[in-house]
Amino acid sequence: MSKNNMIKRHKTAVIGFLGTTLDNGFNDKRWQRWRPSVSLCLHDDLLVDELHILYSKRDKRLFNVIVDDVAQVSADTKVIGHRVTLASPWDFADVYAELYDFVTGFAFREDTDYLLHLTTGTHVAQICWFLLVEAGFLPADLIQTSPCPKPDQTDPQGRYQIIDLDVSRYDSLRARFEAEKAQHWQTLQANLVTQNAAYQQLIADIEKVATRSNAPILLMGATGAGKSQLATQIYALKKNKAKNKQAIGAFVEVNCATLRGDTAMSVLFGHVKGAFTGAASSREGLLKSADGGLLFLDEIGELGLDEQAMLLTALEAQRFYPLGSDTPIDVSFQLMAGTNKDLRQAVADGEFRADLFARLNTWTFFLPSLKDRIEDLPANIDYELARLGSEQQYQYRFEPAARAYFEAFATSSEATWQGNFRDLSASMTRLTTLCEGKVIRMPDVKAEITRLKHLWALPNSAQHQADKAYAPNLTEQQAHAHTVLSRHLSSDDKDALDPFDAVQLAYVIEVCYQHSSQAAAGRYLYANSRTQLKSNNDSDRLRKYLIKFGLRFDELKQ
Repeated sequence: MSKNNMIKRHKTAVIGFLGTTLDNGFNDKRWQRWRPSVSLCLHDDLLVDELHILYSKRDKRLFNVIVDDVAQVSADTKVIGHRVTLASPWDFADVYAELYDFVTGFAFREDTDYLLHLTTGTHVAQICWFLLVEAGFLPADLIQTSPCPKPDQTDPQGRYQIIDLDVSRYDSLRARFEAEKAQHWQTLQANLVTQNAAYQQLIADIEKVATRSNAPILLMGATGAGKSQLATQIYALKKNKAKNKQAIGAFVEVNCATLRGDTAMSVLFGHVKGAFTGAASSREGLLKSADGGLLFLDEIGELGLDEQAMLLTALEAQRFYPLGSDTPIDVSFQLMAGTNKDLRQAVADGEFRADLFARLNTWTFFLPSLKDRIEDLPANIDYELARLGSEQQYQYRFEPAARAYFEAFATSSEATWQGNFRDLSASMTRLTTLCEGKVIRMPDVKAEITRLKHLWALPNSAQHQADKAYAPNLTEQQAHAHTVLSRHLSSDDKDALDPFDAVQLAYVIEVCYQHSSQAAAGRYLYANSRTQLKSNNDSDRLRKYLIKFGLRFDELKQ
């Protein structure tokens, strides 16, 4: 016996309704007609081991006739009846509920291939069958039977066709779906130019999540890595997928680093009139504005602990209370969050709620920095030139030698790209603005490289050494303070400071450099003293300290 003959054939089982009209017939003339349930068992190339027929109590007699007739034409076919109770075969809810109960209670076997007979039953029943197959409750392909066309319409055998719902097996459809997939890829990639294999895989994963899941998405990465840009593209992709289906709500974006105190609560959750001093009218809040859509909370690591708790409740219960209100508001939105912090460390430091992080951590993606995607730099230069040209209705270009010179620097170890793609975008903006005749030449590039080096200069740079030479009697700490203060204070203001104030102010400024928001810098600077004060508004304490010297946090960051 050959090896192939030793392989046991899977059984074939067909499930379907009794055709109360098409299967009908009690006299001998019935053998001259095509009857769908009987015809299933008349084909030499379709061996039906089990025929499961659903019928109602009033059709018991017809069912018995079908059992006897199938036994005559196909003795190996076992007909199994399933009595169902339908108040109305045209009532969708009634039919779906009955069929759902049937398939969930059916003992499907691994050694059996199942076919669902769509020819019999009402159109409502056919729709319900299809939905159950599509949802995975019924592991079957579809089979459609029909009488032979004229002049052979009296042939009782008729014809059959098996409909495989796996569209990937149809070449023409596969080509269309691949084209659609490519279009969606381009939608997500439109502002995310990359040749980096790891980043391409990351975007592919994000695309799948964006189109298949409504669970929260967390984007973690350094400032300027493209979190906000990616969130916008994900929303565009979801909206494109929702076309001609259910409508998708608005895309609502907020930078949590700009939210403070009652303002934070009001901006996110809204308030009623009189909820706090200055609340002259009611406010809806961003969570309500995002109902049915996508809410992107950038720099979520800067959100206060109270706001974090309310956000967690809104995510889990899909409802929240506006400030000053006893009436809850129901919402349904997808949350996306971005942060340049490592939230795992923030949880360990008590700055971020562990339960909210766990809720956000369903889909977490770590966006690489520009230095980790340096091969993408030339393509992103082209993209920035095209973007700026489109905005200003000009066509910008590099001289070949100038382009090569800039790329050589941009991809070298000298280029630290501390602001990532924001630095690159700003650099291209400067180059296109300052060049003559819309052509970027070598002098333009050399001047821009000098600017970039100055922007990225570290305290122990040549400028710092020059400051030390200028003031040889200063200690190392004082010389370093002198370097830092020179960036933000005039010579007169700097010289008027006492040595203690100078060193202290320089230290505070450097802390501001290292934190993305005034609140975060304040929490770091006043970590130990806040418990001794009536108000623990660290951001306001830092703001007032900087104002004493004519400084502002946002200006320091610039």
